[in-house]
Amino acid sequence: MEKRQELYAGKAKSVYATDDPDLLVLHFRDDTSAFDGERMESLARKGMVNNRFNAFIMETLQGAGIPTHFVKRLSDTESLVKRLEMIPVECVVRNLAAGGLVKRLGVEEGKELVPPTFELFLKNDALHDPMINESLAETFGWATSEQLAEMKALTFKVNEVLKQLFADGGLLLVDYKLEFGLFQGQIVLGDEFSPDGCRLWDAETRNKMDKDRFRQGLGGVIEAYEEVGRRIGIGFD
Repeated sequence: MEKRQELYAGKAKSVYATDDPDLLVLHFRDDTSAFDGERMESLARKGMVNNRFNAFIMETLQGAGIPTHFVKRLSDTESLVKRLEMIPVECVVRNLAAGGLVKRLGVEEGKELVPPTFELFLKNDALHDPMINESLAETFGWATSEQLAEMKALTFKVNEVLKQLFADGGLLLVDYKLEFGLFQGQIVLGDEFSPDGCRLWDAETRNKMDKDRFRQGLGGVIEAYEEVGRRIGIGFD
């Protein structure tokens, strides 16, 4: 497998073509951003930590029957993934109130949400990823009703698997976002799952163990990511 030209550079990852048209190399950089890229920093070891974290989660989800684009980890900072036709809609599940939900509705942070909420957002940095609904997604051709139904079902299946995984490590899975795409006509989980794209709190202290440490200037960002990883069985040595 030969790594070729860079196809895309996001805020924290880069994507490269390979000599196989169906496969890509996903490179996790040390870059960290918040507030739609308004704040950017480089944090040592972040690329390695998120790459290993993502590989572990994707393999766990695959083991639970959830199709993902992940093929294998290539190095400390790179993984081989399937080339997807991405659907520009983010799926968000919230088990506890935090972040944007607290701001929008004025609910208390940490309130348990029963049942968990499910929200859709348009993946568009220029518009700050606005919240949308199924009707808008269908009308504007971002996704079909069948695709949206499958994405929702898979998102909640991910919730079942990962809530238990993190609970076993003394952690609360507060909320998370997922992105999906099409591979040979099948809806497949894409992008990544790491503390960059979810909220994780210590179950006893409710200390934040995710990217909110960066957003809120709490420090110890990578140390928290590594602690989460160790609790669920990921090694970083």
